Amino acid sequence: MKTNFKARFWKLSKWFGALFLLLFVFRLIYGYVATDTGTGSDYTSDFFSSLENVRKNYASEKFSNNLQMQPSMESNQKFEKTASIKTKSSEFEKDEKTIKAKTKAYNAVIQYEQNQGQKGYRQIHLLIGVAPALFDSFYVDIQKTGVVRASQITKVDKTNEYKQLNAKKASLEKTLKSLLELKSRAGAITDFVSLHDKILEIEEKLQESGVELGNFDAENEFCTVKLSVYEGATQKNIPFIHRLKVAFEWSIKYFAIIILILLGVSSAIFVLLLIVDKLNILRAISTKINE
Repeated sequence: MKTNFKARFWKLSKWFGALFLLLFVFRLIYGYVATDTGTGSDYTSDFFSSLENVRKNYASEKFSNNLQMQPSMESNQKFEKTASIKTKSSEFEKDEKTIKAKTKAYNAVIQYEQNQGQKGYRQIHLLIGVAPALFDSFYVDIQKTGVVRASQITKVDKTNEYKQLNAKKASLEKTLKSLLELKSRAGAITDFVSLHDKILEIEEKLQESGVELGNFDAENEFCTVKLSVYEGATQKNIPFIHRLKVAFEWSIKYFAIIILILLGVSSAIFVLLLIVDKLNILRAISTKINE
């Protein structure tokens, strides 16, 4: 009997030990996963996506579809290249000055600046135009300031859009020329008023087209860096010993809760069985009496 009791005790001990170990490993892994998830959740939004009428920067480079083409037959590829960087800074004022100094050193232009928040929770958002030849170097160098939480580069071809704008401008100029020729001819006053309004409309569209094409001019060629700096203390790495301590304490707590629940359930089942057994006895006695 002692042998059976001892065997059952060790069997139960193994099961409970495995349960405790499972809880401990689960909490230890969760500690790493939860930390990694929490660090990136504050940097998912894009400040610049909510802004309208922000300057667009375009650049160009020579390309050829045929290797045998003459250099004179090469075309300009127009493209929009944008880098988005989100940085956390524990020395906000110092890093802000460093960023602006680097911007000046690369002959870049701050085209938009937005400061917000109180001390300890400040933010600065910068839209920086960088010469295409210096873009990659500036992108790497600017990430050395603060702690980068998110970064990406996007390049979009704008050649077709540029060609369509040129075609639209040429069409408007041709239409305007025809309307001006009609203006020199004789006609009714109402026709001249209508013609004058049409000429003004075409001239307005030409101006809009000229502004859009102005962004593609060689002197305005830039790549864009969208930089957001958020103030906050840099997160420290949690020591492994501390993780073990937290996992061990958590495992003891929830192991005790599980044991108490199991004891409660077992006690309830035991009492229920006793009640059922008592009812069976009473029923048996009642049956005998009736006989």
